[in-house]
Amino acid sequence: MTDNQIVELKQSVCRDIDKRANDLVSISHQIHDKPETNFEEHFAHKILTDYIAEAKLKVTRGAYDLETAFDMRVRGGDGPTVAVLCEYDALPGIGHACGHNIIATAGLGAGLALSAVAEQCGGNLVVMGTPAEEGGGGKIEMARKGAFKDIDAAMMIHPADADLARMNAIAIQNLFVKFHGLAAHAAVSPHKGKNALDAAVLGYMNVAALRQHILPTERIHGIFTNSGEKPNIVPRETEMDWYVRSPTIETLQPLKERVTKCLEGGAMAAGCTVSFDWQKNPFADLVDNIPLLESYVRNAEQFGRKMTTEFLPGTGGGSTDMGNISYLVPSIHPMLQVAPSGVSLHSAAFAEHTKGEAASQAIVDGAKIMAMTAIDMWLSKPLQQRVKSAFGDGVVPAGVI
Repeated sequence: MTDNQIVELKQSVCRDIDKRANDLVSISHQIHDKPETNFEEHFAHKILTDYIAEAKLKVTRGAYDLETAFDMRVRGGDGPTVAVLCEYDALPGIGHACGHNIIATAGLGAGLALSAVAEQCGGNLVVMGTPAEEGGGGKIEMARKGAFKDIDAAMMIHPADADLARMNAIAIQNLFVKFHGLAAHAAVSPHKGKNALDAAVLGYMNVAALRQHILPTERIHGIFTNSGEKPNIVPRETEMDWYVRSPTIETLQPLKERVTKCLEGGAMAAGCTVSFDWQKNPFADLVDNIPLLESYVRNAEQFGRKMTTEFLPGTGGGSTDMGNISYLVPSIHPMLQVAPSGVSLHSAAFAEHTKGEAASQAIVDGAKIMAMTAIDMWLSKPLQQRVKSAFGDGVVPAGVI
C-alpha cells in the first residue's frame, strides 16, 4: 500500500470519528452523570454495547463471565490483531475523578472507525470493555479467561492534567488486616482484655517507621476501617485496609513481607493475633512498548499534542491493571490533557474537568490517534517487527496473572 493510500485511510477513520463526535461526547456525559463502581457498571455497559450494536457490529455482552465486560471482534485478514480497551468504572464518593468516561468513549470511537477499514488493511480488531480498573482488576480476570490470547498490540488512552506519552504506573496489592483480641469492661476489668485497637495502632506505627527505609518510589498507605464498638469495651476486633506499592511486580513481593512483619509486631506487643487477606489481582507495573508508543506520538503531533517517549520517573506513581496486560501483550497507555496542569487525578476538581470542553476534545483526539496508530500497526511490517522485538521473550513474572 502506498503512502498516499495510508494517508487516505487515516483521513477516513478521522472523518468517521468526527461524524460520531456528538454521539461520543453525549455517551461520555451520560456515563459521567451515572457513576458506577467496580463490577457494577451496568448502565455504562449497556449504553456502550447498544451503540456498537446499532452500528451493525456483533458484540458479546457479559464477556468472559463478567456481567459488565464486553468484547467486539472484526476479522479483516491475516495481519496483526490490535485491541482497543475501554474502561468505564468510577470511584466511590467522587465519581469519574479518573475520567474513565473519556477512556470508554475514545476507545468506542476508535473501534468503530477501525471496523470500517479493517478489511482494507488486512488487520484484525478487538474492542474490549474492561470493568473494575479501580481496584477490581477486570482486565486480569479477562486475561485468565483468554481475552488477550493471540493479540499483537493493545492500547488505550487515559485523561490527565498534561499530554504524557507514558504513565508512571507501579505495582500494587491491596491488603485487608484483622486484629483479634479479647473484649472486657474497659473501666471495671481492663486487665482481662486484649486490646485489638492497640495492636492495630502499634502495627500502624511500625509501618510508619518502615516508610523511612523503603525506596523513594515505594508507597504504603492504609486506613482503619473498624476500631472497636464502644469506648467502654476493650476492642476485641479491629480492621485495616492497606495499599502496598513498589516499582515492579517482582520488587513488590519482599515489600509485602516487610509490611506483614510490622503488623505482626503490633499484634504480638498487644497480646493479640492478626490475620492477613491479600486481595487477588495485584496490579503489575506498566511496561510500555516503545516502538508502538513512538507511532502514537507521531500521530498525536498532527493534533497539536506534543509528547515525548522519554520517561522521567517520579517518587512513586499510580497503578493500573493495564500493567498486567503489558506483560502479556505489547501495550501502550498514553495520557491526554483534560484539566489544567496541577489538577490531581482522583480529586473532585478533576471530576469536574472530565465533563468539560477539553475532555470532549480528548475523546475525539484520542479516538483518532489510536485509530491511526492501529493502522500503522496493521500496515507497517517494520513496525510490527520492532514492536515484537521490543516485547522480548514474553516471560511473565509471578503474580501478573
